[in-house]
Amino acid sequence: MLRLPVVSRSFLPAAITKGGAAATNNARTAATATAAASNLLEVFVDGKPVIVEAGTTVLQACEKAGMQIPRFCYHERLSVAGNCRMCLVEIEKVPKPVAACAMPVMKGWNILTNSEKTRKAREGVMEFLLANHPLDCPICDQGGECDLQDQSMQFGSDRSRFTEGKRAVEDKNIGPLIKTIMTRCIQCTRCVRFASEIAGVEDLGTTGRGNDLQIGTYVEKMFMSELSGNIIDICPVGALTSKPYAFTARPWETRKTESIDVLDAVGSNIVVSTRGGEVMRILPRLNEDINEEWISDKTRFAYDGLKRQRLTQPMVKNESGQLIPTTWEDVLTRVAGVLQGVKGNDVAAVVGGLVDAEALISLKDMLNRLNSDNLYTEEVFPMEGAGSDLRSNYLLNTGIVGIEEADMLLLVGTNPRYEAPLFNARIRKSWLHNELQVALVGKEVDLSYTYDYLGESPRILQEIASGTHPFSQVLAKAKHPVVVVGSSCLQRQDGAAIMAALSTITQNVLSGGVEKTWKVFNVLHRVASQVAALDLGYKPGVEAIRKNPPKVLFLLGADAGCITRQELTKDSIIIYQGHHGDVGAPMADIILPGAAYTEKCSTYVNTEGRAQQTRVAVTPPGMAREDWKIIRAISELAGVALPYDTVEEVRDRLYEVSPNLVQYDNVEEANYFKQANELYKAVNQAVLTEPLVPPQLTVKDFYMTDPISRASQTMAKCVKAVTEGAQAVDEPAIC
Repeated sequence: MLRLPVVSRSFLPAAITKGGAAATNNARTAATATAAASNLLEVFVDGKPVIVEAGTTVLQACEKAGMQIPRFCYHERLSVAGNCRMCLVEIEKVPKPVAACAMPVMKGWNILTNSEKTRKAREGVMEFLLANHPLDCPICDQGGECDLQDQSMQFGSDRSRFTEGKRAVEDKNIGPLIKTIMTRCIQCTRCVRFASEIAGVEDLGTTGRGNDLQIGTYVEKMFMSELSGNIIDICPVGALTSKPYAFTARPWETRKTESIDVLDAVGSNIVVSTRGGEVMRILPRLNEDINEEWISDKTRFAYDGLKRQRLTQPMVKNESGQLIPTTWEDVLTRVAGVLQGVKGNDVAAVVGGLVDAEALISLKDMLNRLNSDNLYTEEVFPMEGAGSDLRSNYLLNTGIVGIEEADMLLLVGTNPRYEAPLFNARIRKSWLHNELQVALVGKEVDLSYTYDYLGESPRILQEIASGTHPFSQVLAKAKHPVVVVGSSCLQRQDGAAIMAALSTITQNVLSGGVEKTWKVFNVLHRVASQVAALDLGYKPGVEAIRKNPPKVLFLLGADAGCITRQELTKDSIIIYQGHHGDVGAPMADIILPGAAYTEKCSTYVNTEGRAQQTRVAVTPPGMAREDWKIIRAISELAGVALPYDTVEEVRDRLYEVSPNLVQYDNVEEANYFKQANELYKAVNQAVLTEPLVPPQLTVKDFYMTDPISRASQTMAKCVKAVTEGAQAVDEPAIC
């Protein structure tokens, strides 16, 4: 437990200063009157009055007054450690400097942030920190964005009194993602607290005391967390850096572009650092409503897949069945000729998980002009009952940040730790700080927090819906209950029956004492394009294509292997448009190279229905072009020209079809749970006996789920490290 310094009441004067400017006295008098009216305290920062709540720390009071206090161990999202002492400040009439991060303010204190005693204290602390820190700045990857560099320049001395040799610490091997140079470590313990509190993995800790204190994993092992890369960002020195990024670029050499991650359905805000037309690294961008300041390891490290296995030029299959390069003129003419010969059900399209809304509306408009409405997504969603006609039926209605208000959470057939790591981090945050109770129906997995396991049979949901299961009473007592079902769970044959049971559970909860505005039912998607596709009227799943194979099949970034060449007719023509030669490209007759998410300004909608935009960080490689532009060119040559030529006109068309798609950074709420429940009453509510087991269960599957991450060498190293680590654990000990 943290022990705060005890300050004698003799050092807490009612009035800090006598005399001074009249304006200052008037300001203090007014501030005192305001503070007396509520549970607030009046303190002074360098003589400036500040009103703060009781329990506010000295550091927070200084921040409120606009004074920046140096710190190494303190972090806004972690518990207080108070062990670096860099935040020492002087309190008037208090004999010793106090640690600003750990000391609560008291009424009438005058905090001196720039006094001689404060400056001397900071210089002394910095001298101790640099006593063992190596002179690695010229070769350190942290150079240019290092807190130790910045604060030693601003608050440190120009000389040291230490003549002893610097200590050396052995580096730790904690996996293929994080490079450790532990001699640089200043024992701030940020990484230890992050692993324990945010990631929920008790892998890191300290051993030894005094000069022998080290941070490590006790025994050599991989830091097994889907959020492990965030300790690189929070490390204030160069002790923890990125292995894939090592010695590649300096921060001042790169251009930074604010964008959105599309490798899962959360829509994390990111910064793409580029140099010379190449993505050098990806960093998190602050967004309190989505990812806070964290990103998953797949988001951070899979960027090297953007330059491997790329489709850089159009290709067509020759008479011998080989794909050969060709020109845009030739391939567009061929595609247009193929489309001119088909109408209606003879042509169909399937879109993948990384497709943007502009390409979705362009493809939809082109096929509609060919009298075809055969537009499908790879991800399946039950169409019986309410299906995807009601928007509230397929959104995370509570919202990502809304989970922090919940007091009871029921997870159904999902593993959010690997399907949506940042959403899982929110759940853990609420479990840790707000006493959120969690229950799970499905495969029993490690979610980084404790939960009540109800079983894996789908019949449990029917029992809860009918009120015969003990958990029904637990849900009924909750004030803000939340039900989250994984999209993978709904891809079963009895997906509609599961949805019907969940809809009944939702209505039972809403008919109780829950606030009428509170959203209970939520769907957690896995791919970035699904919500926008459903908003635009795409049909989920490709079962209709298997039953009635079309003559022409247009695959737009469809790489999940949902349909094979053998399931089509021998004469079917497959047109593949995408940015990686992954699953869809080898079986195609015609290949059109598209642009990846870092190479276009496009719209994506996350699982809660929030529209966001990616930005152009680099140009597409070779002859690749943006997807909507390719489709627009095909439509003109095929004689069904689309009525837009610029991206602004495409977005005007998006607004006509679904206005929420262009209301960026805004969540348009949907609340049709009662209507959905009425529609589900007509559904066959018999469920299968198979357990609710989502496809993605292991950390190995988390690393490779899309064309970009499957092309990433870094992700391949992670899979190898996880596999070898699991084998090492399973092997018997040899004595």
